[in-house]
This record gives sequence, structure tokens and C-alpha cells, in this order.
Amino acid sequence: MSEQTGPGGTPATQERPFRLMIPLWVVLSAAGDLIFWFVAGPHVPPGGMSNVARGAQFDFNVLFVVALPVVLAVWVYMGYAIVMWRASRPGAPEPVGGPAARGNFKVQVAWIATTTVVVLGMFVFGTVELIVPAGAGGGEGPNPIWTPASKNILPIQVIAQQWKFTYRYPTFGGMETDRLVVPDHTTIAFHVTSLDVIHSFWAYQIGVKADANPGIDNVAFATTRQLGTFTVRCSELCGIWHGAMYTYGKVVSKSQFEKWAISTERQLAPNTKDLPPFAYTYTPSANGATGGYYTPHVDPYSKVEHYGATPQHPKVTQPAAATVTTATG
Repeated sequence: MSEQTGPGGTPATQERPFRLMIPLWVVLSAAGDLIFWFVAGPHVPPGGMSNVARGAQFDFNVLFVVALPVVLAVWVYMGYAIVMWRASRPGAPEPVGGPAARGNFKVQVAWIATTTVVVLGMFVFGTVELIVPAGAGGGEGPNPIWTPASKNILPIQVIAQQWKFTYRYPTFGGMETDRLVVPDHTTIAFHVTSLDVIHSFWAYQIGVKADANPGIDNVAFATTRQLGTFTVRCSELCGIWHGAMYTYGKVVSKSQFEKWAISTERQLAPNTKDLPPFAYTYTPSANGATGGYYTPHVDPYSKVEHYGATPQHPKVTQPAAATVTTATG
């Protein structure tokens, strides 16, 4: 049976694939985006315990909504090609070949224009989402470019060392504790530093991640929004016990935080007076040199080498010789 041809030599039986694929793609994309945004989107980590965590969740959801139609377009086209253009299908038309396969100026222009708009749109979107939350919870170094609008900021110093995190509260007497407690609905400036090697402070559910470098004050901002517990991990390989360098923090009400901070400051006062004065970075001393972090003259890290100031050893007075009497039986 001879095949009938239409204008330009195109087979009359040639199918119009886009007339079928485009409506199907539009329906699937709209349904998929709506289901994801309203059903799965609110549960995407890291959640909403802070403004930057909520921002990260929102950013991911937006990118997913943009990417899903692209994925579905590929799947719909592949599915159509497999079903309609398979070699075993009786009377299946040739999917490629002929003048129409050599190029399509409209398709080329549409493709270039669409991808350009998407890429530039994502550039603007990403830049805004980085600036508005004052760095999006990432460390900005000692001189942040973006700072919160709030003037009432709680500073908390994060001190990393092998293999634990401790936290100093300069507005509460400079106390240092291994518990990270923060008040709700409060803007916090995390001043992250290290006493030894490079670590990374990652408070996952509040969306804060900042490298802890020795001698560097790395500042990250976040504003808490929900009560709850969050995980703190080191996300920079820092030695043999890196995997065990994690703990938990807690977001509590403002009244609970005030009560905890005041009582903890009072409880730790004897220890706080032995700490070096609060500073944004510290130079650790293995033998208790001035400004060091270790207790002087008590079980020094090194019994051979001295770092910084030479330890002053107390003079020992030898007792007078005593007469020894031996008792004989």
C-alpha cells in the first residue's frame, strides 16, 4: 500500500506529537508542582526553626517547582517516543528525517530565550535570598557584609576544639558552657572560632553553617522562630573522632532562657574567673601561658616543650635533716 503524501512531501499519516505531548506535560507539571508545594514542601528540611532555615526550605521548594516541569518534559517525550515510534509498531512513521528534521528556527529561539530567562531569574532569586537573611546563615568572616536589621542581637561565641564545641555568652559574664541554649524570636550572632584545627559549626535545624578556623572570628546570623531541639555537628574532617563531634542545642522561650542564663552564670562563676577574658579569638597554650586556655601548672599537655611564657615553678624548701632512730627488738 502506497503512502499518501501531503504538502512538501510530508506523509499524510505523519503524527503531530506536540499536540499530544504538550497538554499532557502541562497537566502533569501543574499537578506535580501543586502537590509538592502544598503536601511535601512544608516538611522539607531543615524546617522552620529560624528565618534562615525557613529560607533554605523555601529556596529548595522553589527550585524543585522550577525543575519538575523540566524533568516531566523529558519523561513525557521519552514515553511518547517509546510507545509511538517503536520499530515494532505497525505503520509507525519515521520519527526523524526529511526537511523538517534539519532545524526549526522557532524552536531554537524559544529554547535559547527560555533557558536565558530561567538562568538569569535564578541568579537574581539566589542573590536576593542570600542578602535578605543577612548571609543566609553562612559564616561571613569577622566583618560581615550583610547584617540583620535588628539592633537587639544576642552574641554567642562558638569555640570548636578536638573534639567538642563549647559556647561563651559575653553578655552573661563571659561564661562558657557545653550547652547551646538560645531564646525564641531572637536574632543571634554566632561568633565561630577554633582552638586547634579547622572545624565547621553546623546547627542543622536552624540553618547555620560556619567554618571554625583558629585565629578567625567567623560570624553567622540567624533569627529563631520556633521552640525545639536542633542538632549541632562538625562538618569539617578534623581528626580521628570527627564523627563523634556532635551535640544538641535548644530553642526555649525568652523567659526560660533568661532564667537558665542567669542561674548558669552564677553556677559557673568560679570557673569563669579562671578563663581568659572574653575575646573573639584565643591562642591556646599547652602549659598555661598568659592568655592560655589550660589550667597553669596542672598536668601540662607537654612536659618538655613550653609555649609562650615560661611557667613559674614554686620554690621548694628542703626540710632540716631529721635523726633516724632504728628500733631493735
